[in-house]
Amino acid sequence: MELSQYQGLPLGSPAPDFSLPGVDGKTHSLSSFKDKPILVVAFWCNHCPYVQAWEDRMIAVQKDFAGNGVQFVAINANDEESYPEDDFAHMVERSKRKGYNFPYLRDETQKSAEAYGAVCTPDFFVFDAGRKLRYRGKLDDSKDPKSVKKHVMREVLDSLVARKDPQVSFVPPMGCSIKWKAGHWG
Repeated sequence: MELSQYQGLPLGSPAPDFSLPGVDGKTHSLSSFKDKPILVVAFWCNHCPYVQAWEDRMIAVQKDFAGNGVQFVAINANDEESYPEDDFAHMVERSKRKGYNFPYLRDETQKSAEAYGAVCTPDFFVFDAGRKLRYRGKLDDSKDPKSVKKHVMREVLDSLVARKDPQVSFVPPMGCSIKWKAGHWG
């Protein structure tokens, strides 16, 4: 799915707080990253082919920008009953196997995904030092790494690191829909 019209957390909004368990055994919240000038919250999961397509590139962007105070955090809110491969045990395994260099958190209640207005996996939200939303959307412009022409996330992060406004604030995210629990919206 691709978001055709902007919905969810409005640009310029403060980052909604969260308190979620990570695959590292710690509970993470916004304050866990208070020393990072730029925070990228990505709604993520294990099974989605779009996440899998962008996974290595997200690891690379985190590696390349870590020295500039950029911190990625991935949040998995998918219903594990319908998608057992997205459960916490599989998150721990995937994080280790792929060498995630960012916290991978479980949103069991789906309240964080709802607060951010996440619609798919992956869905990226970039916050500045004041934790105001500055960018929402894709990591780059192609699921296929060989076809990337625009490195949107890198351009946004370069701007924010230089304390400039990003030229782009929204590129519709594309991926698998968030797998809401039965009755979540009921």
